[in-house]
Amino acid sequence: MQAARFMLKGRVQGVFFRASAQKEAVKLGLTGYAKNLPDGGVEVVAYGDAGAIEQLEAWLRHGPPGARVEEFYREPLGAHEAPPDFDIR
Repeated sequence: MQAARFMLKGRVQGVFFRASAQKEAVKLGLTGYAKNLPDGGVEVVAYGDAGAIEQLEAWLRHGPPGARVEEFYREPLGAHEAPPDFDIR
């Protein structure tokens, strides 16, 4: 199982980014979470198949309609116990 953390900045809050990311992640069979950050960014952590994480990354780079991702960062995560579902925090 793979895991990755994504940090996004730009117009990513107030545009249903977290809910849309959750929907996409669940569709891809991933678990993890999406949460708003105090600096206006969004953090997404995903666990699952490497190919599915790559597909989520491609989606996160543009996000839902109305979003504008201006900064994007991916960090691989070491071994962690995967959560049972994908939450919005």
